[in-house]
Amino acid sequence: MTFEIKIFDHDALARNRARAVGDLFLHDEAITEVQERPNVVNKTFTKMAIVTGAPQKWANAFPNAVIVNDDEVLDLAPNSFDLVVHAMALHWANDPVGQLVQCRLALIPDGLLIAAFMGGETLHELRASLAEAEIALTDGLSPRVAPMGEIRELGGLLQRAGFALPVADRIPLTVGYNTAFHLMHDLRAMGETNVLMDRDKTFTSRNLMTTMAATYAENFSDPEGRIIATYELIFLTGWSPDESQQKPLRPGSASARLADALNTTEFDANTSVPNLSEKKND
Repeated sequence: MTFEIKIFDHDALARNRARAVGDLFLHDEAITEVQERPNVVNKTFTKMAIVTGAPQKWANAFPNAVIVNDDEVLDLAPNSFDLVVHAMALHWANDPVGQLVQCRLALIPDGLLIAAFMGGETLHELRASLAEAEIALTDGLSPRVAPMGEIRELGGLLQRAGFALPVADRIPLTVGYNTAFHLMHDLRAMGETNVLMDRDKTFTSRNLMTTMAATYAENFSDPEGRIIATYELIFLTGWSPDESQQKPLRPGSASARLADALNTTEFDANTSVPNLSEKKND
């Protein structure tokens, strides 16, 4: 028997996205990166699929791409695309590795995956301010901001999903708002508010939000008095395995010595090593 752990309420996520009326500026940043990154690869891509919760936004940017929703089971035909983009949705996935595996299976050999999503530094100021305010008022904590992975952990997702030549990088963005309430309004307009399964579903008290806003302004303001909010965009790239790709050398198969390349002396493990901390007398 298997048990499926669901961290996010995808019904609530769908409702939030349906009400989104913002300009989706984070998607704009991701679109720019996705448009530029294939240009550095000496390869032409002709069959592209995009997995996203903002289909119209990405369809406008890539009119020739196949657009599919980020359902738990992706509507992607196996072995059909040379480029798959998982666009600004992986941070809401209950099974991110499963999403990446499905993308790999949809790729032809030596096909490219680009995954863009929000990382662990995103909204760390809001998370800290909410926690401080809630502890001060209730002596407890509720899950109010979704957990997001750190880049040093996220790169391993590609290897677990079976991709070759995995690379992970990040782009931090800092945005200023008049108040924390303007930030919250922007998150609702983008459809990026809390959909944790364990979230407090009761109405959040005005006292808590007012205290949070004051705490935020006290700790995370710029010289002009605007609060700052950090967004971190993570980009994962990996290739569907193919025999033509570079392979790491087997241990012990190197034809040159590292000591020669570094112009230094190689010492045997059983040989005494000079004390380099002692000053040499002329």
